[in-house]
Amino acid sequence: MMIIPAIDLREGKCVRLAQGDFGRVTVYADDPAVVARKWQEQGATRLHVVDLDGSLAGEPKNAAAIQAIVGAVSMPVQVGGGIRNRETIERYLEVGVQWIILGTAALRDEAFVRSSCRAHRGRIILGIDAADGKVAVQGWTEESAASPLVLAKRYEKEGLAAIIYTDIKRDGMGTGVNIEATKALAQAVEIPVIASGGVAGLEDIKKLREIEEYGVTGVIIGKALYAGALSLTAAIEAAAEQLR
Repeated sequence: MMIIPAIDLREGKCVRLAQGDFGRVTVYADDPAVVARKWQEQGATRLHVVDLDGSLAGEPKNAAAIQAIVGAVSMPVQVGGGIRNRETIERYLEVGVQWIILGTAALRDEAFVRSSCRAHRGRIILGIDAADGKVAVQGWTEESAASPLVLAKRYEKEGLAAIIYTDIKRDGMGTGVNIEATKALAQAVEIPVIASGGVAGLEDIKKLREIEEYGVTGVIIGKALYAGALSLTAAIEAAAEQLR
């Protein structure tokens, strides 16, 4: 199972939000590229980056910081936040981003998502952010009536690289991953699922390993790493241990 450190960007800085609330921001570093190198030095093999400002604006707002991050590391980087057209996808791929995460567009512009999947097969990730079983969009500020499973099924045959499933109410709270919902989604689709939101410690890694067989291939960790509740090295080691 992959352990994927997260870098969330706001005004060019590395930050974390609590439950996706832009009014509850903690700044952890002024130079995200330095943070990216640190995670790589500690053993990370993949990096998750989100343009928080872009997710609200509907267009990239931290493209320079993202390009700096990609240039600072040799590991592949997945990027989301404010990606709503083909031009943005092309720009990110040109600077070396490996995977593009589409979230809001998946609900609002189905034709764009399907054409993007066809044009960049295996390079598009579906981001599903949910609260109480309903998908949220526009930087988590708007709740829809769609369920995560219905949205996942809509694009199941489009050659997605993965689905990132985030429980918004747990994100940044350290209350534990939503194992049940993550497992249910992974069982329902033939697409690899990456868990996100709420990782508190090694116990969460162990619980995720127990549902790995259903298609849960990785987990994104943010606040637990930044706050020191979990070390990246320990998380990677736990993910590689044989289940007893």
